[in-house]
Amino acid sequence: MAELHDIEIDAQRRLPARLLRARHTRSGGPGGQNVNKVATRIDLRVDLEAARAILGDADVARIREALASRIDAQGSLQVVCSEHRTQSQNLEAAQRRAQELLRRALAPRTPRRATRPTRSSRQRRLAEKQRRSHLKRQRRRDPYED
Repeated sequence: MAELHDIEIDAQRRLPARLLRARHTRSGGPGGQNVNKVATRIDLRVDLEAARAILGDADVARIREALASRIDAQGSLQVVCSEHRTQSQNLEAAQRRAQELLRRALAPRTPRRATRPTRSSRQRRLAEKQRRSHLKRQRRRDPYED
C-alpha cells in the first residue's frame, strides 16, 4: 500500500506529508462488480492554510488564484484521481498531479511585452476588408433595376 509522501515544489521548498489528507471512495462509471465493492478512487486534499508557514502568504494567494476551481470550502486544494484500478496507483498519481499543479501555479510568469502590428499585417488586413466589401457590394440589388 502506498503512503503519503512530501510534495517537492522546488529545490528549496517541499510540503510535508502531514499537510495532505487522502480519502478513498468508490469510483464511478462502468467497470463491473469491482467498481461497486472496492474503494479505489482517491480524493487528496492539501491544506493551504497550514502551507502558509512554508510557502508564505504571497505564494498561497497565487495558488488560490491560479487553482480557484480546485479549492474547496475549507480552503484546501482538492485533487481527485480514479484512473487506475488500485488505491496505491491512484494515490501516487494524485500526489504527482498535486505536485505538478503547485509547480505550475508558482512558476514565475513572463510579462507580456506590447508589440505593434507589422506593416505587411496591416496591409493584409486592409486588403481583406476591401475584398469582403467588394464581395458584399456585388451581392446588393441595384435599386434602379426594376
